[in-house]
Amino acid sequence: MFNWKGILFVIAMISGSAFAAESMIVRFDLTDSMKKYLKENEFDITGVNYKTMEIEALLNEEELSQIQSQKTTIKFSFPQNLLAGPDSRYKNPDEILDFVNRIHAQYPDITEVKVIGKTIEGREIHAIKISDNAKRDEKEPVFLVNAMHHAREVMTPEITTDMIEYLTTNYEKDPEVTNWIKSTEIWVIPMFNLDGNNKMWNEDSMWRKNTRNGHGVDINRNYPAGWNSCNGSSASTSAQDYRGTAPASEPETQAMMNFVASIKPVFNISYHSYSEIVIYPYGCRPRRTPAEEAVETIGAEIGKKLDYKPGTAWQLLYNADGGDIDWMYTEHQVIPYVIEVNSTWDGFHPDYSKMRDKTVLRNRAGWMHLLNRLQGPSLQGKVAIEEFNLIKISKAGETKVAQTYKINPDGSYYVILNPGKYDVTFEGSKIQKFPSVEITSKKTLKF
Repeated sequence: MFNWKGILFVIAMISGSAFAAESMIVRFDLTDSMKKYLKENEFDITGVNYKTMEIEALLNEEELSQIQSQKTTIKFSFPQNLLAGPDSRYKNPDEILDFVNRIHAQYPDITEVKVIGKTIEGREIHAIKISDNAKRDEKEPVFLVNAMHHAREVMTPEITTDMIEYLTTNYEKDPEVTNWIKSTEIWVIPMFNLDGNNKMWNEDSMWRKNTRNGHGVDINRNYPAGWNSCNGSSASTSAQDYRGTAPASEPETQAMMNFVASIKPVFNISYHSYSEIVIYPYGCRPRRTPAEEAVETIGAEIGKKLDYKPGTAWQLLYNADGGDIDWMYTEHQVIPYVIEVNSTWDGFHPDYSKMRDKTVLRNRAGWMHLLNRLQGPSLQGKVAIEEFNLIKISKAGETKVAQTYKINPDGSYYVILNPGKYDVTFEGSKIQKFPSVEITSKKTLKF
């Protein structure tokens, strides 16, 4: 029997890691039974790799012994970047605020900064809008991007800050960027879990949650949709996926919910790490993918562009309840994606010099695809809300309603569809039917 504790102590000393010496990243063969076993025992699953068909977890000595008793094949892996704390060149909360203020000062005409709420410790959560008339409500389709629901995922704000910098510096220089900014209200929350990230830098490099009562709550298990519904989160305060005492118990969750309700995005990307996957609703088995075919289609398109594997959380990882994308989809008809960047070989804290630019450049293709897709096959327009409040859509000639869309309170609608022919009915105090509408690009129906 190996002396794991001695080995791990040496590794921790060499790496300079801030977390306990008995912690380790352990790699297993990726099987359904292993995913289920790790999740049911509330182990910290850190990532999967569908190219090598492996799954990783952060375990202590006691947890390792429990797994060894199952006679499971274990692949030990101690790469320096998985055990060491993050490079200081990754951004902390103060640096994010400095970045947002600098961009706004440089580009005041096309940016607006908004405080969407405060954290438990009182830090302001900032969102930045990028649009040609940023200070106005432009009645344009809205695209939302956020990063770092989980504190240790330090690469994710690099993607959002790169997106902000790319768009602002290329406005009126690059025709594609200029068109996006003129036709879309783009909102970016560059870092969401500010308290948790501060704790990650100063106390525990593997910290994931916010800082509620010292034990923290997993913000991305705290949203009301499906909260505590499918064994996709934990009731234990010590668990990494502790869901909190009630749905939306956390001020960060409330801030996101209020903000989404106010801006009504068409698309959302929530950036996480690590696994190189694209996740869309729903998080709980046995619910299948959404009835709206475009959700799955677009997820697959993003996956192809990034060379990431697409699917639902329960297909690719495990049941996950109380997540932000399920809430956005069910409550506000947002088409949302989680994009998990970097692989198991990179971990939560990839080598900055080797991986930062490589990762942000690769991931530009994802958010760019959604900005272009806003101008693709869809129904977009505005009606009198006192006359119409609902749109029912079915494939041409079929009686089954494939999609029901609640028109926004201001009368606007942005319905993303796969190319094809549809029967469309607007309902409310009046009824207006449009049979066999061919959708190949953005389309507005005339009443």
